[in-house]
Amino acid sequence: MPEPGPAQRLIIYLGESDRWRGRSLYLSILETLRSAGVAGATVTRGLAGYGAHSIIRATTLETLSVDLPITITVVDTPPNIQRALALVGPMVREGLITLEDVTIVKYTHRYLHPLPADRPVAEVMTTAVSVVRLDTPVQDVIELLLGRSLKAVPVVDADQRPVGIITDGDLLERAEMPVSLSIGQRLEADDLPGLLAQVRREKTAQAIMSQPVHTVRADESLGHAVQRMVDRQLKRLPVVDGAGRLVGMLSRLDVLRTMAGVADSAPADMPPPRTGKTVGELMSRRVPAVNVNDDLVDVLQHMLKADISRVVVLDEQARAAGIITDGDIVARVSPPVRPNVLRALAVRVLGTGLMRGDVTARELMSEKVLTTPPDTSVIDAIALMMREGRKQIIVVDEHGRPLGSVSRQALLAASLGS
Repeated sequence: MPEPGPAQRLIIYLGESDRWRGRSLYLSILETLRSAGVAGATVTRGLAGYGAHSIIRATTLETLSVDLPITITVVDTPPNIQRALALVGPMVREGLITLEDVTIVKYTHRYLHPLPADRPVAEVMTTAVSVVRLDTPVQDVIELLLGRSLKAVPVVDADQRPVGIITDGDLLERAEMPVSLSIGQRLEADDLPGLLAQVRREKTAQAIMSQPVHTVRADESLGHAVQRMVDRQLKRLPVVDGAGRLVGMLSRLDVLRTMAGVADSAPADMPPPRTGKTVGELMSRRVPAVNVNDDLVDVLQHMLKADISRVVVLDEQARAAGIITDGDIVARVSPPVRPNVLRALAVRVLGTGLMRGDVTARELMSEKVLTTPPDTSVIDAIALMMREGRKQIIVVDEHGRPLGSVSRQALLAASLGS
């Protein structure tokens, strides 16, 4: 399958009556190209034309059986085009062959990328949306996000029009929240007052929100909305009506759930994505990992040094045995150790209050790590991620050793053929 980038376009001009070994020439060329592994070819039948013999041929009621002009168009990588030329060139005994450089902007089809791009956003978005006002205190914003396990909240004006959005990054950067929302949601109830006490009390939602906010209309197509999310690296988009009022939210999770539902309900005779994108092609080969016997201090050092929020845990055979997030660490260390862990995660530097021997990676990890082989298709990966409710899939070899990872963002981009 050709990737976006430099390519070549081959066009073959011939007549409808041209033959090859007793068969139609254009059909014979198509079969030859397909057997050679060329990505695809299109045959176009002309209404009228003339060639070397200067005879005008046209499709009219009086001359329905004339030799109409035919073109075969092939777009592929230069090596594939050269291979195609070597095979079909000798077959064109009378005609014209041209070759030109082109740029592939996008190559996809519905069996490889299941995004229902023509559906309106209104059919996919989440309609029950929590909001805050411009004058909402920051502490109230945090309590709302933690209480409802949200990762972001839109800020609206008096007319319910979105004027900004508050995310985890906004709270960390502008409200001086000491830890991320994912960690805050794993804290015990007794730890929350101490967390809120460190936040800038005098600030409001207006002071910390990101603006301007990117939005999408409810009647826009899902394809255009997802393209916007991919291009701008957005996890979510507020959805507005014709008057600009907030009516819902569209997140990456909403889109992937929709695609998984389409895939699950696809007809039984739909051909499998044999040549499509796989997780092996999409994956990032950077897989931060620790050993099951590593100490809490080792795990924290690894995460802080790489500035990451999760690591894969490998067993003695280097197989993916589990995963540890910063929230797992906070939730599973003993209460006396927790303040030191929170302090380290807040300032991104390991302090002196942590001692080796408290707990190992084996005790900290979530045992079920989501894995899949590299030949898993995009459709199957989306369905797996939605079924298990995960944000990331670890790609493993036949022995269970990590090769890479695939995120929601990567699958979202793959749904567009990006």
